[in-house]
Amino acid sequence: MRKSISEVGVEDFVKAGLTIEEAKEFQRVLKEAVFGAKGSDPREVWRSLVAQRVLKPWHPHALHQLVYYSVYANWDSLTNGPPLYWFPSLDQSKHTNLGRLMEKYGSKLLETSYKDPITSFSHFQNFSAQHPEDYWSIVLKELSVSFHEAPKYILDTSNKSKQGGTWFPGSVLNIAECCLLPRTHPRKEDDSVAIVWRDEGCDDSNINHMTLKELRERVMLVANALDAVFSKGDAIAIDMPMTINAVIIYLAIILAGFIVVSIADSFAAKEIATRLRVSKAKGIFTKDFILRGGRKFPLYSRVVEAAPYKAIALPVIGNDVGIQLREQDMSWKEFLSSANHHPRSNNYIPVYQPVESVINILFSSGTTGEPKAIPWTQLSPIRCAADSWAHIDVQVGDIFCWPTNLGWVMGPILLYSCFLSGATLALYHGSPLGHGFGKFVQDAGVTILGTVPSIVKAWKNTECMKGLDWTRIKSFGSTGEASNVDDDLWLSSQSYYNPIIECCGGTELASSYIQGCPLQPQAFGTFSTASMTTGFVILDEHGIPYHDQACVGEVGLFPLYMGATERLLNADHDEVYFKGMPMYKGMHLRRHGDIIKRTVGGYFTVQGRADDTMNIGGIKTSSVEIERVCDRADECILETAAISVAPVDGGPEQLFIFVVLKKGSSIEPDKLKILFSRTIQSNLNPLFKVNYVKIVPEFPRTASNKLLRRVLRDQIKHELSTRSKI
Repeated sequence: MRKSISEVGVEDFVKAGLTIEEAKEFQRVLKEAVFGAKGSDPREVWRSLVAQRVLKPWHPHALHQLVYYSVYANWDSLTNGPPLYWFPSLDQSKHTNLGRLMEKYGSKLLETSYKDPITSFSHFQNFSAQHPEDYWSIVLKELSVSFHEAPKYILDTSNKSKQGGTWFPGSVLNIAECCLLPRTHPRKEDDSVAIVWRDEGCDDSNINHMTLKELRERVMLVANALDAVFSKGDAIAIDMPMTINAVIIYLAIILAGFIVVSIADSFAAKEIATRLRVSKAKGIFTKDFILRGGRKFPLYSRVVEAAPYKAIALPVIGNDVGIQLREQDMSWKEFLSSANHHPRSNNYIPVYQPVESVINILFSSGTTGEPKAIPWTQLSPIRCAADSWAHIDVQVGDIFCWPTNLGWVMGPILLYSCFLSGATLALYHGSPLGHGFGKFVQDAGVTILGTVPSIVKAWKNTECMKGLDWTRIKSFGSTGEASNVDDDLWLSSQSYYNPIIECCGGTELASSYIQGCPLQPQAFGTFSTASMTTGFVILDEHGIPYHDQACVGEVGLFPLYMGATERLLNADHDEVYFKGMPMYKGMHLRRHGDIIKRTVGGYFTVQGRADDTMNIGGIKTSSVEIERVCDRADECILETAAISVAPVDGGPEQLFIFVVLKKGSSIEPDKLKILFSRTIQSNLNPLFKVNYVKIVPEFPRTASNKLLRRVLRDQIKHELSTRSKI
């Protein structure tokens, strides 16, 4: 039984890593904060502790754990909803992007029901979903979006064959130009810092800076070189780490009227070849090598194995590539020199195109089979930038860092979220897993740090960020996989418990459909709202929507979703996203594939994909729900993966748990089986039984680090089949 906050004392604080003197002083400060809370409600106690900064970023993590879990020791999540760790203040809320917008337009749009940004947020979100054209007409003015030809109106729903509607009909623009031009609102000037960066291994060097004017001139130089080498409308791939040159190339391709093909630098040659073939790419930008931890790993040779028409190779070090190129390929230096014929190589007239023109081909991560080729139009950047503006509160002056790659959806999202909001993009040219990345975050003064849960787990477990100051970070972002509460506790504590904005969406949506929000209290590992203008229902196993009660089911998105795809390059769009989905209030719901849980209090957690649900003893549950409780069953556990498989000869599904242990840890599978059964039965359902536990060195994952449970499921099915034949 865990102690409550009133029961913990000096001895507990010493066990958590403080000296006796520190523990005595901490107990005094803690008691004052607890006494000063507004009542005994654990939420008010925790709010008081955070407001008074009782817990410091440099305190041992064990102390943070002790205090947080003691405050909420007797908390009943089934009755009260998830425990909260961050609370918006009314004053703060009015200085957020959304809060400022609500204060200006709330009374007009919501009339007398409008109170303030916190009280009225849910009402405002619902309004935006029911009247998206009103919301977008306002938010467009907040972003750096300039139309060459203005839209006739915001939304046209007259064409019933287009379930998502026609957005900004008649408009013409170049979204890359929007990223590069100075503007009065949001404030972007030629001498504004557009990008900051540092190379791995240069931890003590100054931060590099590039102004908006310098960025624009570099992009225009590359655009002129592109015109000299490629034909208008060509698809051109990028397969390299997200460096400053990768960003310049990305923007230049779109500025010049070409199409970017996004390929992650972690792919094998076969995967690269598939993406080049599907996109019909006429060329690819890459690097000779990738530099990680002082070691060089071949990239150009892997790309060439995929047989692209033409490759342009950038050097990882210096000005010259360190490998022999094919005859049809070019070095970066040679490519740039092809723009020399242009009398003003740093100037370029953008190619203006209709808003529905394709600018970027991205690929799904392949968690459910062959990756889908997803075309982004010029609507997609507007959508993702607007979501970041509203939910992550990206503002002019922010320095936004998110370790990612242009081959994954977060790469373009990060780029547009900065350049269309007036924020500075922060890039680290190296691995995000070590002290060097953390020091860059500190030295660059990063104010918004995006993460992936597995990276946070690595930071916490290796203690590689110890001694760094991350207190300038006003908020974090998290996406890609389910978050771990304890890892999030560590992350948030690094900036005095500022919020972690959870984001869950998809490449085909160009955004997140559920997110956190700075106008709502936040709970670790949860989403607090549908994103702005998004509507959805949670469906039961018969496809019937639940009302507003706590529930678990497949999400069905309202089809009117600005920025979402209307087609796929290598699959039937309607079959993938609409076939088999029910009607709701005259709308054909759009499939996303997530199973989500709505808690008491209206928070959401993702329980896995629709194909990750399992039926244990006649009760439907999800892999993620079981993994959450199993991850905390013993200190030796790094992570778990839960799957269910029916026996070869039929019968009820059996529960299998795969386990990766922490480095240096050891435990018998049979002991884990007992521990897992006990913790699942006490936390989830007393009828659930663990049938099998297997310890493995690592889990199979996609290149974007998503867990491939179907691979584990296939392994078990093969083992059971083999066993049955013996």
